[in-house]
Amino acid sequence: MVALAERPCTPCRGGVSPLTPSECAIYLAEVPDWELRNDGRIVVRRFHFPDYRAALAFANAVSVLAEETWHHPELALGFGFCEVSLTTRKIGGLHESDFVMAARIDALASGPLDSAWLPQLPPPKSTKPKAW
Repeated sequence: MVALAERPCTPCRGGVSPLTPSECAIYLAEVPDWELRNDGRIVVRRFHFPDYRAALAFANAVSVLAEETWHHPELALGFGFCEVSLTTRKIGGLHESDFVMAARIDALASGPLDSAWLPQLPPPKSTKPKAW
């Protein structure tokens, strides 16, 4: 059996039924830190980080993955966290590709996130008054 993260993340074109809760349970076994919400139409995970910049680096890395796979999650970002929500809007619920993306995001979170995912910080502000 091919690991969930290794399966193709094929964009859903519609015309299929969303996964049932029992079908979702099979996929959730492979991404156990994710939870179903909104009557099983969304799968969500909150990732925790030591600070805002680390959470931002993760959100930026997820956004690159989303563009590569053309599967765009909703991201909620705050100090020390990034919450990721996945659903397939075309079918009004979950598709196998949502769980494939969840597994890929888990793999991304388990690796190093470095400053390559962050914009440069502006130079520190001077505390000295300007001499005119």
